[in-house]
Amino acid sequence: MTEETPGFEQEPDVPAEPGKPGEQPGDAAQASGAAEEAAPEAGPGASGDAERVAALTAQLDQTRTALNERTQDLQRLQAEFSNYRRRVERDRVAVKEVAIANVLTELLPVLDDIGRARDHGELVGGFKSVAESLETVVAKMGLQQFGKEGEAFDPTVHEALMHSYSPDVTETTCVQILQPGYRIGERTIRPARVGVAEPQPGAQPGKGEDQQAETAADEESGGPEQG
Repeated sequence: MTEETPGFEQEPDVPAEPGKPGEQPGDAAQASGAAEEAAPEAGPGASGDAERVAALTAQLDQTRTALNERTQDLQRLQAEFSNYRRRVERDRVAVKEVAIANVLTELLPVLDDIGRARDHGELVGGFKSVAESLETVVAKMGLQQFGKEGEAFDPTVHEALMHSYSPDVTETTCVQILQPGYRIGERTIRPARVGVAEPQPGAQPGKGEDQQAETAADEESGGPEQG
């Protein structure tokens, strides 16, 4: 038989919690307390994240608004620059046309002399070559001559220096070209100076018109009278 030592009692064995070998009950209590302390801190953290998201969203909206304003300013500046460039180009073309017109205007008396010499058969030899070269150059610069006998008188491009009446015309007509006109494109730099003729006032109708009038009278009276 085994003798028991007096004064010592055996403590019953306490089984450990399942899944946590070697962990003492005190450790479990401490872990539970720490979880309880950490749980209340989760609420304020989530609220702070929502505030940061709202602030970032507001900042993004402000950035988008500023971007739209800058884009509109850029488009406005681009449109103004395009208009300015078109105005500069239009002014440049206008200045060029005025400069060419001024030069050609000074050459018109020379062209008139060449025309008169040609009409009188004096355009011969070296003078003829020079004259033809000059006419070729001014034609390349856009100078056009106008004004012919028989065309209707137009006060916007013709200047009447002589006036007469003629039974051969039915409207005011240029019957004599005293000095040809010149234009550059649609711009007239000198009108054609002409002599004009108007229909003869109170002109008697021609033989054909008299015959037509007699025929109409016979038809109205029922035919010619019998002798």
